Amino acid sequence: MKRFIESDSRMQGTLFPEYLEDYVTENNPVRVVDVFVEHLDLSKLGFNRAEPAITGRPSYHPSILLKLYIYGYLNRIQSSRRLEKETQRNVELMWLLGRLTPDFKTIARFRKENGKAIRKVCSQFVLLCRQLNLFSEAMVAIDGSKFKAVNNRDRNYTANKIKRRREQIETSIDRYLAALETADLQEPDIAEAKTERLQEKLAKLKQQMEQLDSIEAQLQETPDKQISLTDPDARSMATSGRGSGMVGYNVQTAVDTKHHLIVAHEVTNVGHDRHQLTNMAKQAKAAMAVTELHVVADRGYFSSQEILDCQQAGIVPTLPKPATSGAKADGRFGREHFVYHPEQNEYSCPAGERLKWRYSRIERDMTLHRYWSSACQQCALKAKCTPDKSRKVARWEHEDVLEAMQKRLDLAPESMRIRRETVEHPFGTLKSWMGYTHFLTKTLDRVSTEMSLHVLAYNLKRAIKIVGMPTLMEAMVVA
Repeated sequence: MKRFIESDSRMQGTLFPEYLEDYVTENNPVRVVDVFVEHLDLSKLGFNRAEPAITGRPSYHPSILLKLYIYGYLNRIQSSRRLEKETQRNVELMWLLGRLTPDFKTIARFRKENGKAIRKVCSQFVLLCRQLNLFSEAMVAIDGSKFKAVNNRDRNYTANKIKRRREQIETSIDRYLAALETADLQEPDIAEAKTERLQEKLAKLKQQMEQLDSIEAQLQETPDKQISLTDPDARSMATSGRGSGMVGYNVQTAVDTKHHLIVAHEVTNVGHDRHQLTNMAKQAKAAMAVTELHVVADRGYFSSQEILDCQQAGIVPTLPKPATSGAKADGRFGREHFVYHPEQNEYSCPAGERLKWRYSRIERDMTLHRYWSSACQQCALKAKCTPDKSRKVARWEHEDVLEAMQKRLDLAPESMRIRRETVEHPFGTLKSWMGYTHFLTKTLDRVSTEMSLHVLAYNLKRAIKIVGMPTLMEAMVVA
C-alpha cells in the first residue's frame, strides 16, 4: 500500500467541532431554508398544530417538518422514508432540525394533512420574489407538460382499451381451447398435467372478462368515460411521441421571461391546454401584481374565446394559430389569401373579386359572419380556391382581436424562441430532480402539494443564484 494516499486508522482519536453550528458554513443554502420558514406565520397559512394542544402527547412543530421537506426537495430527497434516514445521518439536517428525528409516518402525514398550507408557502416565496423586484419585465411564458402518475397504464381503462383487451382475451381463450383438444393426443400423465394447466389459464381469463364487464359498467357512470384503479384522478394523456401516451397529470406553469422563475403553476388532469391560457395568465398577473401582462404560449393554447378573455382582463397574449384547414395541403388558397376591408365589411379574394356579407349565425357560442362571392363559378382560379360552388369565408365577431395578435407575432417573431427558452427548461429540470419517474402521491390534491414543493425548491435555487444568499435572507427578515 506504499506510494498511495493513506487513510487514518479507525481507532484513531479525533476532535470534532464541539458545536453543530461549526459544521454549516455561512454560504450553505440550508441557512436560507431556516430563515425563510422561521419568518412565516404558519398559523395564518393554515398549518395544523401550529398552536400546541393543552393535553395529549406533544407533537412536532410544523416548522420542523416544513424545513425538512423544503430541504429534501432542494436536495432531491422526496421520499418520507429517505428523509427519516437523512435526519439520523445528515449533519446539515441535524443543524436545521435541532437533532430531531421524526419517523417516516409523521413526515408523510404532515404533507398529506397540510397540502393547502404548503401550496400557500410556495405562493409566499413568489411574493418575496416580487418584493425583490424580480418580475420587472411583466412578461411570462406559459406551457404545460405531462408528468407520470403512480397509476400504471394497464390499470387505466377507457372504452377502447376495454374493447382491445376483450379481443386479446378472446383470442387467448380460442388458442387455449384448441390446445385442450390436442392435449388428449399426449400420453396420459402429460395430458393430465397439460389439461390442468390450461384449465387454470382459462379460468383466469374468464375472471378477467368478468372484471372487464364490471369496469365497463362503472365507466358509463364517469363524466369523461375513463377509470384509473390506482390513482382515481390520473388520466390517460397523449404525448409528443407518435402513438405514445402516459397515465398522469398535465402540469401548467407560467415562467417569468427575465429570471425564469415559476410565477404560477397548477396541476390538472385534462390532457390538452386549450382552456388553460386565461386561467394561468390571470394567476400570473395576480402573483406579479401588474396592471398589464404580456404572455407568450404555443399553438396548443389557441382558443378564440380564451384570447378574448385575456384581452379583456388586461393580458396581452401572443401565440400562433394552428393550421387546421386542408386547403394548403391540397394546393389551394388559404384563409390568409383573403383580405378583409372593415369599411365595406367585405373580403377580397386572390382573383380581385369581393366576398360580401351574407348572414350571421351562432356556432359553439360564437357569432360568426359568412361571406362569399357570386362570381366563383366563372372564376379562372376556382380550381385553386375551392372544390365547392363558391368559396365561403367565416369571420368571428371579435376577429379583430385575433388579427391584432397575429400582427404582434409577425412584428416579434422571436417571441416563440423566447417562449421555448423560458418555459421548457424548468420542466426538464423538475423531471430530472424527480428522477424521470412518477409522482409519489395519489389524487389531484396531494399531487398538487407535491408539485408545489418541487416548484418552491426550484424558485429557491433560482433566487439564490440571482440575488445571492445575504440579500435573499435579508429580504426574508424584512418581509
